[in-house]
Amino acid sequence: MSLLSIAIAPVAIILFYIYLRDKYEKEPLISLAAALASGCLITLPVIYTERLLSLPSGNIPAGMASAAYESVVVAGLTEEFFKFLVFMLLFWNNRQFNETFDGIVYATFISLGFALIENIMYVFSQGMGTGMVRAFTAVPAHALFGIIMGYQFGLARFYPAERIRRIIAALLLPVVLHGIYDFILISRYDLLLLLFIPYILFLSVFGFGRMKRLSDRSVYRWISGKRTSR
Repeated sequence: MSLLSIAIAPVAIILFYIYLRDKYEKEPLISLAAALASGCLITLPVIYTERLLSLPSGNIPAGMASAAYESVVVAGLTEEFFKFLVFMLLFWNNRQFNETFDGIVYATFISLGFALIENIMYVFSQGMGTGMVRAFTAVPAHALFGIIMGYQFGLARFYPAERIRRIIAALLLPVVLHGIYDFILISRYDLLLLLFIPYILFLSVFGFGRMKRLSDRSVYRWISGKRTSR
């Protein structure tokens, strides 16, 4: 199997899964392609922003403080902010965003677009072993951050009374969860590393639970059920 296949396969599998989970009113393929492409395109500004933000870390003593800064600010905040920004610019007022679950679909496609380019870069620079590890860790993690962001956007869009706090949560929750993920790895603290797999499992349960919640409350599910009962 080629390095390119190793890099692309996990992203493609999760994309297909998310597409299938949008059971009641699937998004147009052109809109999904735009979300994926926009996620790919933010890789460049993310790289330059992370380099810029990494400069002050030389003034932070090595250890937990430095690891926290690199994890939360340099990686978590930068990457999730650009995903958040793209969603707000391209999809918040998009007419295709017409039910809560669509927030999850578009946010996850954006996130996986970024993960695709990042994964290709890592696999080609570090080899197949890195690709195999990332297929079960970093790529699913990016998808789960997207799910969590999209869940908040979905509720913000269709529940005006909750809009402000949900939009804030759409940025802050993925930043915090992403920062914790990177901190566990960057800190290289043995006790924290033991928590890495449980943390991945926690993210999975947390993310899948929110997918089910929005899928179950889909307006198109209600319409479909009403039609079936006639």
